[in-house]
Amino acid sequence: MEGQRYPEHLVFGLDIGTRSLVGTVGYKENERNFKVVAQCMKEHETRAMLDGQIHDIPKVAESIEYIKNTLEKQIGKKLTDVCIAAAGRVLKTITVKADFEFQSETVITEEHIHSLDLLGVEKAYDVIREETKEDNTNYYCVGYSAVRYYLNNYIITNLEGHKAGNMGVELLATFLPDEVIDSLYVAVEKAGLQVASLTLEPIAAINIAIPEKFRLLNIALVDVGAGTSDISITKDGSIIAYGMIPFAGDEITETIAQKYLVEFNTAEKVKAACLKKKAITYKDIMGISHKIQPEEVLQGVEDTVDKITKGIADRIIELNGDKSVSAVFVVGGGGKIPSFVKLLAHHLGLSEDRVALRGAEVLNEIEILQPGIKKDPLLVTPIGICLNFYNQRNNFITVTVNNERVKLYDNSKLTIVDAALCVGFPNEKLFPRRGKPINFTLDGSKRFVRGELGEAAVIKLNGEIASINSSISQNDKIEIKESTIGADAVYEIRQLSEYKSTIEFIFNGKKIICPKFVMVNNELVSEFYSISDGDEINILNYYTLEQVLEFMDVEYNGQIEVNHVAAPLTEKVYENFTIDCKIGSGMVFSTSSLNTDNENDLYNQNYDNEDNEEDIIKNPEPKEALEENQNSIPNVSAREKKEIEILINDTAVKLSGKDSYIFVDILDFYFFDTKVAQGNSLILKVNGESAEFTTEINDGDITELYWD
Repeated sequence: MEGQRYPEHLVFGLDIGTRSLVGTVGYKENERNFKVVAQCMKEHETRAMLDGQIHDIPKVAESIEYIKNTLEKQIGKKLTDVCIAAAGRVLKTITVKADFEFQSETVITEEHIHSLDLLGVEKAYDVIREETKEDNTNYYCVGYSAVRYYLNNYIITNLEGHKAGNMGVELLATFLPDEVIDSLYVAVEKAGLQVASLTLEPIAAINIAIPEKFRLLNIALVDVGAGTSDISITKDGSIIAYGMIPFAGDEITETIAQKYLVEFNTAEKVKAACLKKKAITYKDIMGISHKIQPEEVLQGVEDTVDKITKGIADRIIELNGDKSVSAVFVVGGGGKIPSFVKLLAHHLGLSEDRVALRGAEVLNEIEILQPGIKKDPLLVTPIGICLNFYNQRNNFITVTVNNERVKLYDNSKLTIVDAALCVGFPNEKLFPRRGKPINFTLDGSKRFVRGELGEAAVIKLNGEIASINSSISQNDKIEIKESTIGADAVYEIRQLSEYKSTIEFIFNGKKIICPKFVMVNNELVSEFYSISDGDEINILNYYTLEQVLEFMDVEYNGQIEVNHVAAPLTEKVYENFTIDCKIGSGMVFSTSSLNTDNENDLYNQNYDNEDNEEDIIKNPEPKEALEENQNSIPNVSAREKKEIEILINDTAVKLSGKDSYIFVDILDFYFFDTKVAQGNSLILKVNGESAEFTTEINDGDITELYWD
């Protein structure tokens, strides 16, 4: 084959069986024909695999590396990627129905169908997680088949090109435990290869052995390997079930080993010689030579073959709704024992011509370019594995997150956040986290102040800075340094938008500025008090008349007027109220007879009475002014310095306490949880235009904040 020219891309398929490994390299010439350019088979030197499960990873890796090196020499090219299949050991199947409703009638494309299938796969994942939550085993979807599609609730063969308001799929998904998949991946990687696609062995086999044109019939395919017999069933144009039993060719070999007292490898050679119908010479473990005829060996394993075929027949009937199928195709080396198809037909209640060993007849569209390779049932699964590469629907990718290897089902839309969540990286640690908030009540209304935002997670993809929405692919290396927590909220009374540090009255024609009182948990505090979580705050927006007079520390007598009306000492005096009273010897100072132009000296005003005495208005401590009357002061909200009103997600919200506002200020007045991502990206808009957290916000603006 030296000097042969091949296409740039060759597909390497590897069937890692219980007894042997078969490697196939080829390419698809067109939609139907596949050309095999090289093939290599190697038997395990030890029982490194049992019942389709790898037990000795290093030994299997050595065999894979041998296959790889041999094929590379044959084709003159280096092989880096390989397509593999898993046996149906401990296989679980889930059937689900998924639907998708279009907003308006839409022409369905291939992308729509793919998305619908993935909806079904995700639904199947939900079902199996619920079913297996008690045993703490992770399961991976290794393949799925659409049993039937629905167009506007009617069954249809192919959705593509049809116009529909809704579409649906009934989907059969197959799952295997992670330990089965992990061992395959590790062995392949130890051999210097990367997994390009993964499928299930019965899926690979059925794509070759039962073409779609035959699937209208109720047919079973049995792939008899060494450790497992994998089963798939078709009906009404679809694959309706997958299953397996853990009995196959090795049981026959073990029977020969026990009957003729030979070790396993010798028994395997005896079994292979029987198929050639030649006399067999062997030595038992005592060193004694023997010669036997094939008929004697076949008669000796009849009971074992009967047990295996009975198990397969029972499983087929169970998967097919407690009834037999119309016909059975058998592939794989284990089914080549002459009595196998006869006994299977008997247990299924079928005539012998309805059960057939499939080989060359199902490989008509396969051209083998390598000389000396005969079309055989053994080749069905390896070639099916290669063909699965072109489908790619049943593919996994492997990436590394913070040095932890993780497999992801490839829906062609995977991002860093998918990988992070798969390894259990907390979603909130991807986004900036706020420090502890302060929750309190202000004049009976609940309020809170957010903590400071920390820094977002630092994410690197293959050494380069990336975002959580960056796309990922096979073998990517992801590093995530979790986000930081910002400082806890710190807020003082004077920062409250409702708080005004002073309150003004007109006393005998002069403006008087008094400190505003604030009570926290029924105790007076200053404007510099740092609010604590759970505080109950009341801003007192008036004085009593008695408190004003105590604050001024003046002697008074006679009638006192508030807003020109006689008032008792308990009268409430609000902002800009006027007070008129007699001071000292009794002269009344009228608000109309005093000069009010000079208001610069607000705390020290001079008053001339008829005795020409000088009285000084003083600023006593708030506690002294309210010591006797604090319980009689109700809660009255202060006027705000400045506020604007906007719409946020169609909700009217008032922003107050600042001279100007930016988008992030909205979060102090409107609750929106940024800790839990409910989409791929956070959308900010102001008046229909994209915005940032620093975009200026003005009165009447229409804003939007939501996850896409």
